[in-house]
Amino acid sequence: MSTKSTNNMPQKENYDSLKLENQLCFPLYAASREIIKKYRPYLDELGLTYTQYIAMMVFWEQKKITVKELGEKLYLDSGTLTPMLKNLETKGYVHRYRDKNDERVLNVEITKEGEALKEQAVHVPEQMSGCIALAPEEAMQLYGLLQKLL
Repeated sequence: MSTKSTNNMPQKENYDSLKLENQLCFPLYAASREIIKKYRPYLDELGLTYTQYIAMMVFWEQKKITVKELGEKLYLDSGTLTPMLKNLETKGYVHRYRDKNDERVLNVEITKEGEALKEQAVHVPEQMSGCIALAPEEAMQLYGLLQKLL
């Protein structure tokens, strides 16, 4: 059977793959935007954007990291990282400097002020858990699936 109708137009069923409801990417995109929107009031209190917040989470854990390693951890490119890190440095939360052994490597290290911000941020995950209508088991299952996609 031909995929074209008599007027040389593709048949309607050939367009099913273009329906929004058939796209896995769309609910992922929309859910991500909605969750980040729910973070906003808590992060506004800290003076951080979501991207700055997840970067600070890495710094609170590792203290010092290269920009390249940070980009790999956060799935962000240097075009996104550079202005975000400059902003965090302006706020006094991190310090950027060239590696002594290799000038091409840019290190980023948390400051005392950045470390102190951790105390203010410690309640954000708990506050957010009340915003997401998933049982803990469902959240862990979703996390595992998303990690698999990444």
